[in-house]
Amino acid sequence: MTAFAAAPGGPESAFAGRSHASPLERVTFHPIVDLDTGTVVAVAPSVPGASVPDPDAEVDRAIHAARALSRSETLLPLQLVLRMGTLSYDRPMERLHRTLADLGRRPGGVIVSMTGGPAGMSLDEAAARLGGLRSAGYLLALEVGDLPTRFVADMAPTVLILDPAVTRRAAADPRRAAIAEAFVALGRRTGGHVLAPGVVSDDQLTNLRGRGVRLAQGPLLTPRHWRPGMPVTVPVGARDSERDRLGPRVTEFMMPATVMPDTATAEEVLSVFNAEPATSSVVLVDQTERPRHTVDRTRFLLRLAGAYGHALHAHRPAARLADPPRPVPRTVPAIAALRAAGDDADRVYDDLVVIDEIGRCLGIARVGDLIRSLAALDH
Repeated sequence: MTAFAAAPGGPESAFAGRSHASPLERVTFHPIVDLDTGTVVAVAPSVPGASVPDPDAEVDRAIHAARALSRSETLLPLQLVLRMGTLSYDRPMERLHRTLADLGRRPGGVIVSMTGGPAGMSLDEAAARLGGLRSAGYLLALEVGDLPTRFVADMAPTVLILDPAVTRRAAADPRRAAIAEAFVALGRRTGGHVLAPGVVSDDQLTNLRGRGVRLAQGPLLTPRHWRPGMPVTVPVGARDSERDRLGPRVTEFMMPATVMPDTATAEEVLSVFNAEPATSSVVLVDQTERPRHTVDRTRFLLRLAGAYGHALHAHRPAARLADPPRPVPRTVPAIAALRAAGDDADRVYDDLVVIDEIGRCLGIARVGDLIRSLAALDH
């Protein structure tokens, strides 16, 4: 893939004059961890230096972070942090979109995380800008502390990010704990997961997990010098058994998918599985982000490991070793999705592909997660 070429004074200019360390050495990588499975589901690169309220410089930093992650050879979803006000500046945002495309980052594999308020935009304009990102296929994350709750509910982001103060104080402050529970309940009804940033202790993690928080990030979960592909260790937390009358929706178990174009070769898919041992499947999508095939890790690796397997398949389309996707609408209850998974005995444990109203891939749901969580409802 051809990287976006920076002109003088362009995206890389903000870093001119710094050390000649490689991007991987300059950037810190922070894993976003699924507390139910203990796996890394996305990566947030952080560029050193103070943030500046300049849209061009902010986009420069986001581009630098995306380039650094691209050099780590992982296709785990990328989280990019931007101020919401930056959305109103068309030229920097167009440059970001173009660069992500040139780096091979499909919108369905990018979580655009908004901080702060609309900053000069009305809430209606902010909603329209965010809607444009969603229509392009990006996943949205909102820091819920800076925005009206009604706005958050209307936007229905994929990730609701708690105020770090809630993470720090929820275990000792009932009011902060109530905030976490309220946004967990909101996420369940809008198809989003709550992310607790800045987790530093087992007590914080156990308390938040017990209140239904599914995603976490912070020093406790990040080994020193962590890089994509390295494991993380998650203390076991309590489970929240509260469910509504129909049971949890499948989106409660949805995790970002590893997506690749449906033209990807078997060799390219193999490199993803080798780099990320926790990746159970790759979803091959078309240009409109609709799933066309799913590549199951176990079956794919067995085919390549057979006699002449690599020689026969490596440079040919991965779709030859794939299966039709098993799509489930985002609105269905998890129990219905689990029943659908059982319709094909040969693929009963294959990942389900969660789709939106027009058939685009939103993420995956692992059947094992559905079974474990629904079994817990009976106890």
